[in-house]
Amino acid sequence: MKDNIRRNKEALHDTTLREASADIETTRLVLRPRKVLKGHLAKVYAMNWHDGKYVVSASQDGKLIVWNANTTNKNQIVPLRSSWVMTCAYSPDGVFVGCGGLDNTCSTYKLTDCTNTGQIQKPSNELAGHDGYISCLRFLSGSELISSSGDSTCMLWDIATSRAKQTFKGHSGDVMVLGTHADDKTFVSGSVDATAKLWDIRTGKNIATFRSHESDINAINYFPDGTAFASGSDDSSVRLFDLRALRQINRYSGDNMVSSVTTLDFAHTGRKLFVGYDDQRCIVWDTAKAQIIQNFEAHENRVSCLGVSADGAVLVTGSWDSLLKVWGHAYPGYKP
Repeated sequence: MKDNIRRNKEALHDTTLREASADIETTRLVLRPRKVLKGHLAKVYAMNWHDGKYVVSASQDGKLIVWNANTTNKNQIVPLRSSWVMTCAYSPDGVFVGCGGLDNTCSTYKLTDCTNTGQIQKPSNELAGHDGYISCLRFLSGSELISSSGDSTCMLWDIATSRAKQTFKGHSGDVMVLGTHADDKTFVSGSVDATAKLWDIRTGKNIATFRSHESDINAINYFPDGTAFASGSDDSSVRLFDLRALRQINRYSGDNMVSSVTTLDFAHTGRKLFVGYDDQRCIVWDTAKAQIIQNFEAHENRVSCLGVSADGAVLVTGSWDSLLKVWGHAYPGYKP
């Protein structure tokens, strides 16, 4: 039966995304650095946007910093108990920030309770249940979040009770990254087992598994309308998967590309795909045509994280050089 399904799917695959978009004009973009967010004293590992204006970043200096990306002001500094932080996130309502790392615990902080005194802050909630490091976490709301871990699982948490509501098992290696969508019904995860998985948040079941990559998956994110997702890997490629066809529909790579993909995000329209690499570069791809729009050296060390603001106006990148940079188009008013 599986072979019949596969043959039927192949029979319907009459073209590719590149071929179908051949007549579409390639989009243009010229990004320039607009601001530099200075304050971290060690490698920046993660960042996350809120409301198109604020950014939270996590660094191995043991601090979370909440920035105003427009003014570069530090709105909040949260000293952590453990400096070995690997991920951070902002809750959709802007009330909480969360982080996790080698302490195997997801910690959430209510920003109004943080004192900015320089003293280590006590978390509002500590979500302990994973048997491995916390590689990624994302808030679904002010009351729920999902985490991925080196123990090969993901967990859905009730923040108020600090209890796991659902455990997602299926990967055979460390889960390195996860991506969520506004519908809060599904999420995607990527692992060192070179697979990406689509999960049903409500039932905990694995809906589909995608096996195109040849090495560890380090980055993953939904297409803006939720009908597809992109994943990036140590195999130097990014793959685009359609969730309706349950198959790969595009690939972003080149014969001379040997650097690992570390992070990625879509423009708010989906026409552009921003990808960070461990050789200090960022590449902007045309999502449909898989052509490079811009290739630039963003930092002086590995680009560890990046994200596009909700309105598509600016891109923020973070790096092991301890800096975050705010990028905008060379022509003011243009939105990527």
